[in-house]
Amino acid sequence: MSTPADTPSRWPLRQVIAALVAGVLMLLGGFLMGRLMVPSAAQTPSTDSAEAGFARDMQTHHQQAVEMALIIRDSTQNEAIRTLAYDIATAQGQQAGQMYGWLNVWGLAQASTEPPMTWMMQPTQGGAPHEMGTAPMTGMEMPGFATPEEIDALKAATGESADRIFLELMIAHHAGGVEMAQAVLERSTNDVVTTLAGNIVRSQQSEMSYMKDLLAEI
Repeated sequence: MSTPADTPSRWPLRQVIAALVAGVLMLLGGFLMGRLMVPSAAQTPSTDSAEAGFARDMQTHHQQAVEMALIIRDSTQNEAIRTLAYDIATAQGQQAGQMYGWLNVWGLAQASTEPPMTWMMQPTQGGAPHEMGTAPMTGMEMPGFATPEEIDALKAATGESADRIFLELMIAHHAGGVEMAQAVLERSTNDVVTTLAGNIVRSQQSEMSYMKDLLAEI
């Protein structure tokens, strides 16, 4: 169980600075990768395309995953969960940077004038509309996106209670992320976008299975 000295508000200044620097480096690395991986000959997506909408909304989705992962990483006493949280924060921070880089290369704004998730209502390549799955639609109407109250509960919890809340929220969050990635795979032929989306589906499905095993052990 954590002690008051373990809480973020009591961290030494050097730890806070180190955490901020690490976050910036993750995003910068992903941003540079995103720029390098966009083929110059590829057709540039339009601002209202599924590719652009996915890049914007999945950045937001990933950023919340990083936030939750960092919360539990610094409070849990469970080494398996701490390692998992670090992996999630690192991978999703880098992927968010990649998607930021795409929009930059495409000459598109990072924010859209349309409501979040509008792109998921576009027809698929086969002409069918998207059917929303079973992942909870909360917060910003994104699948699996945790509410502010759920984030506050995670911050306030300690010990195994915090571990349980984190795993439950992250399992739902990953399910939503998989749904979003599958949706863009149904709507895009852009190799850069579909490659990352496919990686997201595979990695997050694997992590969901692992998190369910960890949850069963608590």
